[in-house]
Amino acid sequence: MEVIGVLGVGAAVVCVLLVLAWYLSYSAARLDRLHAKVEGALSALDAHVVRRAEASIELANSGAVDPASGVLVAAAASESLERHNERTFEADLLEGQHFAGREGVESQLSEVLHAALPPEVVRDIEAKGDPGAAALERVRHAGLRVQLARRFHNDAVKEVQRVRAKRVVRLFRLAGHAELPRTVEFDDALPGE
Repeated sequence: MEVIGVLGVGAAVVCVLLVLAWYLSYSAARLDRLHAKVEGALSALDAHVVRRAEASIELANSGAVDPASGVLVAAAASESLERHNERTFEADLLEGQHFAGREGVESQLSEVLHAALPPEVVRDIEAKGDPGAAALERVRHAGLRVQLARRFHNDAVKEVQRVRAKRVVRLFRLAGHAELPRTVEFDDALPGE
């Protein structure tokens, strides 16, 4: 009888260890998927930021805004594109899951667009209906996509942070050596509002 009792306890311990191993494996895989989601969202945000800068340069060159505003918009958009192109493989955008410190540059572009495109200027550009109106519409669409991509990225980051705050994840070091992702915060309000 004692052998059966020992075997029963041994089987129960093995079952508990198997369930624990499965749970840890599942949690680690889920955390890995969440990190991949953050990286994908960051790539999408990066692409939309570039499109917004390109559309801003197009608007500045369309003649729809006054020359001084056009120069300011073009300079801010060029700075955004240069910041994007400065990255090297050693300072890859996705390495460490961060935005490479570009928040200030992107906020500056938003501020310049707001200054150059107050509601009355936007109404005048839309009333003319020339290539400037099409460029303005591209800036708006790109800006909206930036807002959505940033929101999606930040939601994914918050989910990773929530999962990584769990005791089991910290205790068993399921995140490995992956850096904790950070939200991306910058002014992304649409111009003319």
